Amino acid sequence: MGSTRLPGKVLRDLEGRSVLGWVVRAAREAGALDDLVVATTSEPGDDAVAAECGRLGVACHRGPVDDVLTRFVGALEGRRWDAVMRFTADCPMLDPAVIREAALVFRAVPGLDYLSTSLARTLPRGLDVEIAGRAALARAHEEATGFHRTHVTSYIYEHPGDARLLGLAYRPAGDDLRVTLDTEDDWRLISAVAAELGDRCVPVRTLVSWLRERPDVRGLNAHVRQKALQDA
Repeated sequence: MGSTRLPGKVLRDLEGRSVLGWVVRAAREAGALDDLVVATTSEPGDDAVAAECGRLGVACHRGPVDDVLTRFVGALEGRRWDAVMRFTADCPMLDPAVIREAALVFRAVPGLDYLSTSLARTLPRGLDVEIAGRAALARAHEEATGFHRTHVTSYIYEHPGDARLLGLAYRPAGDDLRVTLDTEDDWRLISAVAAELGDRCVPVRTLVSWLRERPDVRGLNAHVRQKALQDA
């Protein structure tokens, strides 16, 4: 809830469902997860997020504000997962098919430490999926400092060492498009998409094709620039 550019964004109402609710729905519809946990902060402002988790029937773990890596490791405690799939709660347009494909590929490649759709970006920003093996996440937790602790997985792919990394690419490419929620202009675009395509998980090809046909919509946030890792 404490986003600097768009406070409260994860609980905004999008076609009758919270933004967080859209993310949780996409993760569930993928049918690829053994469990689902929302990792939010221990700040009083995020009591509302915890309450929404209760309404959605999803587990909630709370931890430090800026040390998100510690939050993730804390969410793992007491669970026997061997890998973690990470979504950010400001990405309501996630495609369950992409989530499912990423999980299937990760499981099919023995010894893989990290998989992502953004190592070589082809998807619109806001549709990315990444998976980190438990051992790789533990190494990051032990070694990472600074902004890497905010971004959870960045230490793994920027300091791979002997880790095995794999990137997924999609066509047609939509890497110039933006459907993540950081600003009011992002909200205008996402609201337009949801109003037109409905309260449902939209396949990535459908979303990209529709945005290509609607320059008036995709132009709403074309000027918005993603923060650099070091600044976010």
